[in-house]
Amino acid sequence: MGLYVEARIRAGIDEVWDRSQLPDRHQRWDLRFTEIDYLPCAPGEPQRFRYATRVLPLLTVDGTGVSAGERNRPDGTRTSALRFSSAHPLSLIEEGRGYWRYIPDGEELRFLTGYDYRPRWGRFGRLVDALLFRPLMGWATAWSFDRLRLWCERGISPERSLCHALAELAARIAAVVAAVIATAALAPVAPLAVLAVTVLAVTAAALLLPPLPVTPAARRCLRRPPERAAGRSGSTAAPTALLATLEHS
Repeated sequence: MGLYVEARIRAGIDEVWDRSQLPDRHQRWDLRFTEIDYLPCAPGEPQRFRYATRVLPLLTVDGTGVSAGERNRPDGTRTSALRFSSAHPLSLIEEGRGYWRYIPDGEELRFLTGYDYRPRWGRFGRLVDALLFRPLMGWATAWSFDRLRLWCERGISPERSLCHALAELAARIAAVVAAVIATAALAPVAPLAVLAVTVLAVTAAALLLPPLPVTPAARRCLRRPPERAAGRSGSTAAPTALLATLEHS
């Protein structure tokens, strides 16, 4: 899989499963989607769904997908595999597939995903994807996973954690702006080198200081599959059986 994100959440598997599998709960914390809705399907068929992302106030990009899940495995893990595509001409993602995995690990739950997709727009699309879109998708996935963790562990709703993130971003920007204004005011009486170092120090602090505990942060999530012993249960490998099922659905 091209993208991998893992979060460790101190919560029960049922709680995390419901908040990531039920559309009305999933769309609350996942930054990548504005809407997720189930589509009609026959009994016994994999679940089909529609997803949409509002990129501008009057512009929404949508697509469809199909998913299948294993709710109970002997080792306690659960897995959900999905295939998705978009016919919208402004969607960089043409089609893709991925999985979600839930692995109990003591008092924590390893909640992880792996997914990949094929971009449209030919060579230009592949370039935009490699330089901008794919890194942004990886960051958005990790940020959203930490947002879900705060909801499950601390009871901080996704809406409130977004407010925390915006407030903290505003405070960091304000600190840099204040440093620049102070530097401009002191320029006639203070050494330029000292003022420049001050501005750089404030800017570095705004960029590098860790976020508050109540603010979601992509840096708290693992972005590469961890090394594991051969044959260990709870593998992070892709659920090939479920994905094969979806290929023929």
